[in-house]
Amino acid sequence: MFTPHLPAVLIRYAIYLATLTLFVSCSTEAADNQRYIPKGRKVEVVRNEGKFTLYKDGEPYFIKGAAGYEHFDRVKAYGGNSVRVWDSNDAQRILDEAHAQGLTVMLGLWMEREREGFNYYDKEEVAAQKERLRQEVLKYKDHPALLMWVVGNELYAEGSNVKVWDAVNGIAEMIHEIDPDHPTTTTVMNVPEKVVNLIKRRCPAIDIISINAFGAMHELVDELHNTDWDGPYIISEFGGRGYWEAYTTWWYAPIEQTSSEKAAFARTRYERTVLADKDRCLGAYVFMWGYKYETTPTWFSLMTETGEETELVQVMRELWTGNTDFNKAPHIAYLSLKDIFPADQVHLKPGEECSAAVIATDPEGDTLQVRWEVLPETVSEDGNAIKEEKPDPLQGIVGKAEGGKVALKAPQKDGAYRLYAYVYDGQGNVATANFPFYVKTNAAYSSALDFY
Repeated sequence: MFTPHLPAVLIRYAIYLATLTLFVSCSTEAADNQRYIPKGRKVEVVRNEGKFTLYKDGEPYFIKGAAGYEHFDRVKAYGGNSVRVWDSNDAQRILDEAHAQGLTVMLGLWMEREREGFNYYDKEEVAAQKERLRQEVLKYKDHPALLMWVVGNELYAEGSNVKVWDAVNGIAEMIHEIDPDHPTTTTVMNVPEKVVNLIKRRCPAIDIISINAFGAMHELVDELHNTDWDGPYIISEFGGRGYWEAYTTWWYAPIEQTSSEKAAFARTRYERTVLADKDRCLGAYVFMWGYKYETTPTWFSLMTETGEETELVQVMRELWTGNTDFNKAPHIAYLSLKDIFPADQVHLKPGEECSAAVIATDPEGDTLQVRWEVLPETVSEDGNAIKEEKPDPLQGIVGKAEGGKVALKAPQKDGAYRLYAYVYDGQGNVATANFPFYVKTNAAYSSALDFY
């Protein structure tokens, strides 16, 4: 076999590159090892024989958390120990109220995203953002409720500029310089392999990766093992199935789980992920603790606007404490409209009269009351959720109610709507279900194509 002779300079260059690669690899590994060695800080991650543990004031601290801005007293009363927020706009109140309840705060430092018009190629913009966040860190770094800093939230969404991770690392380095007592993290949605690998390579100052995961949470551990990330992680948001993961109607209305289905769904994923991966998972934050309108008023809300609690709140109470001795929320079996179910694609003619029924039970046999309302749909025609304030309930639609049944009269205007059932037990608990339907003058369709 003929083997050409390489010039000496090329041979020396090849040896240099191999040595440099080995040096960088060893340096990264050494940095990782150094990062998780105990240093006696207020909050730190320690690695011992392959197991990661979060320590606070020298004691192991497994996160039993809730993501939200209110009802901190209930987090404490139900056995939780931490809350997560996405920005520092109201940080003083949040930190103070959490501290009064003996809770810690996973405090977000909001970084602008490319989809919102921020340019990570603009060095001046990047520097100004870093300085803004530096002032936030200086302001709150000594607060006794602070647990860690969250540098940005899902920054890669609808963006492709890898420069964003250089900015994240720059802010994390800045935090370590002025506040060595608290770890840094950044969040991703599920486990996007390329993004996680970029964070590993370009963000050595990030101590923990945080993952927002809903329907795909059960695959998280295996997916994370297939990435380059070999450090600890936190589940920074979880709950029922997300609207982007749900089945939809022909008019792109996502079909929401009942509150009872969400409770069982989230429990299974928490047990199979958070509780099953104690070597790397440092804990989790259930989403959303309180009320939040996003796609619907019930999709992520663990409580109503007036504070009634859904079954998922009670699931967390049980998981956090092991205690089951409390009054349970009602359980919804199903909600029907015209004796059929949401996946059956219900169409009504303007003004059409029909009926709906919710089948619900209460574990303690409490007397149940049902409140009904109809809202216009808030999902665009391309299927994207529109995040906005709750629209006003439609008047003259809900008729006579008796038990779990109600008479309805379809709206006169063509379009997409959603029927909601709120089942109360009179003990501060609620169960929820909703049903998307479409009103069109000609409501006879033989296929999805006929709909258009």
